[in-house]
Amino acid sequence: MRSTAHRPGTARGRLRVAFTVVALLGALASGCGIRSTSVPVDAGAAPSRVGCVLPKSRETAGESGGGNLPVRVYLACGSRVSPVERRVTLPDGDDSERLPVARGLLDALQAQPDSEEEAAGFRTAVPRDLKVSGPREGDPAAALRLNRPLKDLPSFALAQIVCTYADTAAAGTDRSVVLGGLSGDGGGEEPVRSFACDTALRTHPEAAATAGTPL
Repeated sequence: MRSTAHRPGTARGRLRVAFTVVALLGALASGCGIRSTSVPVDAGAAPSRVGCVLPKSRETAGESGGGNLPVRVYLACGSRVSPVERRVTLPDGDDSERLPVARGLLDALQAQPDSEEEAAGFRTAVPRDLKVSGPREGDPAAALRLNRPLKDLPSFALAQIVCTYADTAAAGTDRSVVLGGLSGDGGGEEPVRSFACDTALRTHPEAAATAGTPL
């Protein structure tokens, strides 16, 4: 009669087969470029990028009169300044006189971004207490004076102002923007400079403090 007792050799053979199968599976996985790990990997949330672009569905409201006109103003976004469209109220609807236009645009630049602008990454660096006035004696006719020295302005603020003014009546006929500032006590004046809203100023606003041509 054949014995039915468990034979140790048979058990050891089965274990060798099992280990061989595991080793083969590991080699196949390695050949496919898959690395096993016993530690869970948390890659975190996907990186987000600020687009500095407003939704295409955003449209300017129809003409409402009273000098409420659609204009492009430049806001800071990321490492540059970029245009957005806003409505600016000009005194008596006059969009041809330099100083009223400059003041209306400055008001627009000082306003905080709306919810859509903020979501797209826009912000403003223009101080709320900044004011603009006309030329002083000896200034070019196109000059505008701010109530603080240009060197004391955030560079992004100066870039915002120059680029916003450049396409409007606040600029000269060649689209240059002539700006100067006043000393802190309002008594002294600094020489005015002519600025251009070129690619360098838009993409590197930090250079605004040393930009411009003295006049």
